[in-house]
Amino acid sequence: MQKKLIKVQAEDNVAIALVDLKEGDRVEYEGEEILILSDTKAKHKIAYIDFHVNDLIYMYGVLVGKAMFSIKRGDLLTTENVKHQSDLVEGKTNTILWNAPNITNWKDRTFMGYHRSDGQVGTKNVWLFFPLVFCENRNIEILKDVFEKELSLGKQRNQRQLLRNLIEEKDTDFSDVVDVDKNRTFDNIDVKFITHQGGCGGIRQDAQVLAKLLAGYVKNPNVAGATVLSLGCQNLEINLFKEALNTIDPLLNKPVLIYEQQQMGSHDDMLNIIIKESFAGIKKANTIERKPASISNLKLGLECGGSDGFSGISANPALGYVSDILAAVGGSPILSEFPELCGVEQELVNRCVNMSDAERFIDLMRDYEKSAIAVGSGFDMNPSPGNIKDGLITDAMKSAGAAKKGGTSPIQAVLDYGEYVTKPGLNLLCTPGNDVESTTGMVGSGATVVVFTTGLGTPTGNPIAPVLKVSSNTILKERMQDIIDIDSGGIIKGEKTIQEMGEEILEYIIQVASGKVEAKADILGQDDFIPWKRGVSL
Repeated sequence: MQKKLIKVQAEDNVAIALVDLKEGDRVEYEGEEILILSDTKAKHKIAYIDFHVNDLIYMYGVLVGKAMFSIKRGDLLTTENVKHQSDLVEGKTNTILWNAPNITNWKDRTFMGYHRSDGQVGTKNVWLFFPLVFCENRNIEILKDVFEKELSLGKQRNQRQLLRNLIEEKDTDFSDVVDVDKNRTFDNIDVKFITHQGGCGGIRQDAQVLAKLLAGYVKNPNVAGATVLSLGCQNLEINLFKEALNTIDPLLNKPVLIYEQQQMGSHDDMLNIIIKESFAGIKKANTIERKPASISNLKLGLECGGSDGFSGISANPALGYVSDILAAVGGSPILSEFPELCGVEQELVNRCVNMSDAERFIDLMRDYEKSAIAVGSGFDMNPSPGNIKDGLITDAMKSAGAAKKGGTSPIQAVLDYGEYVTKPGLNLLCTPGNDVESTTGMVGSGATVVVFTTGLGTPTGNPIAPVLKVSSNTILKERMQDIIDIDSGGIIKGEKTIQEMGEEILEYIIQVASGKVEAKADILGQDDFIPWKRGVSL
């Protein structure tokens, strides 16, 4: 019989509804009977004790809010009666001893990856086209149209035929609108194209960060080579990009073709040269083949978006178990989304191996929140309307569940946006909570696979790294089967443990990393790329 309520930790004074509850229901939990005082939808929280005004509310063992009014035991917590509250953090107060998971079944596991000369191993083999400045976006789009059509890249969607049938007033069976494989020119290389709105017109610091991010995409082992377009007069000059490349890897041994339009004569001549030389690079990259590699070579981005009240008790802790296994075998999990770490800073600070990283984490968090407050916002405004509707009513409550993606392992490094992961073990990366900006940043820092947990559903993907979606509940998986890769709803139904689900997720990651299974986001052609722009436009 499925439980109706759950407390995440014994010291919590709120409980989560696992099913819809009605006013007047009497629920047995931990040997006690609780009278439900308000209609409560699954995923939402009820008071486990009587709260008075300003009483503190704890969940996941941390402070997540305070009572604005008196709340009776069994009553619903809402944005009207609860306000965001989190503990202040001044520095490291303790060193947390890590109880690492059993890795007997994982320490010798391998995946079939693309070995690069710098020792990194990729899960994909991509030739990447991108601009240094938005002025070149149009040329990137022209090149994309040419290469995708002539190389028969990806899949052609039958929605075009659907529209044609509608225009011609022909009968259409919507069930016939499916993806159709085309004959690819190359079997062992993907060609991807990204555009952006940066590179000029903003502060110079944004151009510098964008240069680091793009250099990180070239450095990422999923990339075999790149074609880079520059106008010539922008803030993100070619020299700035080359400096970023040299900083991230002075011995970079990949073909990087760079073209400056203002120095190349006519538009057609420029495109002809780019197409000819890029094709030669793509053809050579197609000869690179997958070979076995230890899973310690995986750099795993940990992401959540469209979160719900179940995310923090199913999908996120299951992914956290994956993170711990990967850290234990020498891999590099990456935890980002700093606004969604608000409220759990003390635990993360105490998990930092080096004092300098603990101090840097605090400084990055404080500077980030100050910048948010300066524009009339703050971390307390982080939960989206969808989050709130599905039970995440304070930022600390959302953060405490989101942080579970990072497991319990020691933190080996704290990085700012655009910095590259070099240390094995858990890395913290300063990014926004914005799904695409965060995913973009993690891949630019070296993530070769991203696992994205969600309770509400999102199609987010990335041009060079597979992004796997894990649903927090089975209803979402059934509703959005073409988007969700893995369902962790069995945890909610009591059918699987967090450890069992985590091992299932890791097994799936290995299959995707080996090219045996394709991520749903890749099947849909979801190539999202949005750099984080911190400054104002000038």
